[in-house]
Amino acid sequence: MTKSIAGIAIPDSKLANEAAELLREYGDPLLWNHSHRVFLFGSLLGRQENQKYDPELLYVSAVFHDLGLTKHYRSPDKRFEIDGANAARSLLEQHGLSKESTQLVWDAIALHQTIGVAQYKETVVALLYHGVGFDVMGDRFDELSEQTRSQVVSAFPRDGFKNKILHAFLDGIGHKPETAFGNIDSDVCERYLPGYKRPNFCDLVLQSPWNN
Repeated sequence: MTKSIAGIAIPDSKLANEAAELLREYGDPLLWNHSHRVFLFGSLLGRQENQKYDPELLYVSAVFHDLGLTKHYRSPDKRFEIDGANAARSLLEQHGLSKESTQLVWDAIALHQTIGVAQYKETVVALLYHGVGFDVMGDRFDELSEQTRSQVVSAFPRDGFKNKILHAFLDGIGHKPETAFGNIDSDVCERYLPGYKRPNFCDLVLQSPWNN
């Protein structure tokens, strides 16, 4: 694997390599390339803002952020972000990382789809969120030059990513659409899952067992 792209070094520690091997074993090329682009885009945005953070923790967060979609890590009843966060926490605990570092990675993964919250958290959490937003929705797209974007995509190609990632979400959460309530995955279920009707918060309030 290329060790430096667009001036950003891919962490090469024992922890980082083990995390990457888990992604390689249980993920697929789509998630492999996406996760590395997320790390690189998040790192590049952080560099532009002179942010200080632990690259290894950001890398592990990026590697695990979508692993909850895979058959190996998905649970029957939790949000896929929580499945990925729990898997990352297990690995970090095995490597003896501090509770603070472990919690930081857990939060980064668990909140990476939580719009309006994650960007105000600690730097690793915020940069993972921004890296995901950059790669998935093109958020802050013009803040990185075309040359920089091309270097990242050349190393980790998109290869039809726009459509493939939506179906990866569907594959990962289609058996538990109730976990999409209150988050952006309900959009995926509504578009691609036959018969799905998203719950309405107003209905839940008005139909509660309270008298008034």
